[in-house]
Amino acid sequence: MTIADRWLLPDGMDEVLPPQASRMEELRRALLDLYHCWGYDQVMPPPVEFLDSLLTGTGTDLDLQTFKLTDQLTGRMMGASADVTPQVARMDAHSLKRQGPVRLCYCTNVLRAKADQHQGGRSPVQVGVELFGHAGLEADSEIIHLALASLKAAGAGEIHLALGHIGIYRSLVDAAALNDEQESMLFEALALKSPGQLAEQINASVSDPVLADMFMALGELHGDASILEQARERFAGAPASVTAALDQLSALYQGVLARFDVSLYFDLAELRGYQYHTGMMFAAYVPGYGHALAKGGRYDDTGRAFGRARPATGFSMDLKQLASLALASPGNGAIWAPAQEEESLNAAIVALREQGERVIQALPGQRTGPAEHKCDRRLEFIDGCWQTTALTQETSA
Repeated sequence: MTIADRWLLPDGMDEVLPPQASRMEELRRALLDLYHCWGYDQVMPPPVEFLDSLLTGTGTDLDLQTFKLTDQLTGRMMGASADVTPQVARMDAHSLKRQGPVRLCYCTNVLRAKADQHQGGRSPVQVGVELFGHAGLEADSEIIHLALASLKAAGAGEIHLALGHIGIYRSLVDAAALNDEQESMLFEALALKSPGQLAEQINASVSDPVLADMFMALGELHGDASILEQARERFAGAPASVTAALDQLSALYQGVLARFDVSLYFDLAELRGYQYHTGMMFAAYVPGYGHALAKGGRYDDTGRAFGRARPATGFSMDLKQLASLALASPGNGAIWAPAQEEESLNAAIVALREQGERVIQALPGQRTGPAEHKCDRRLEFIDGCWQTTALTQETSA
């Protein structure tokens, strides 16, 4: 191994340096304060858990993203958290056991065996909220509104919101009585958004011509709000649950328009997170980013494996990506203190730091000066006491 190799990072792992680290911490606090104002309590899940609980009800996608290791104390398999949502669901169902709606928020590091195609990187700082115990549209609306408010707080200007509802596809699959293999092939064709492959799979798997036409329509229904009216026409005669899903999307759309200036897009064949989502789904995009900065939806009954099935809805984001939406706000500068041990100087430095000032004291023999440390003031002994004076470009050298 060469010297240069010793500081190479694994693919997908990154480090955060100043000033972006300061921006992330500033944004973390701003978002957690925002969630507190909305009634969300912060939780801190552990970085690793036993696989039995960590992957419960999450499907194979998260399983493949999870780094696995053996617990030296018990011999059981553990996993590093790749997604906080199932951990928070466990907390609600098993640890808290509160009655009624429960609002929880978090901001913590996660580790992924491979980069998430929707949120890049293998070591994101996941921030988000989860609302348990309410199955109504009001809870879904709150989650979407809070996600948009989060993006606004992070500095996002133009936001594009994509809405979908996994219940439409699930209802059609149930009505067509597809077996697992048929559903898998149809799912793949819809995910690829290939009309030819979709038509081929429908012809092979769906015998009812009315349902076949509905499945074909599912792959075509994406676009602006006019899609909802087209869907009502194309899904006339579909199970009542399909109409209910369209009604929910329409209500969510109207609610967003009333409070936010965003562009809305509908995709009724969006199947991301199919293995655990049970209702509405959304993703929020910002120009300049090739993937969603916020994504979420409804995932009812995830806590069933922990002995307490509960309605649930929520969203998550990567704090690293959010922090790149806006530059770190300029600080108040810093105060340069001379490199000497003197009681009155030490007292002056302590007093300034207690007031929240950033004071950098030079070290003996130090060659760099106040300019390299971004100081705009200095401590000087004037008229028998230590005072701060402004640093000009000439005096900072």
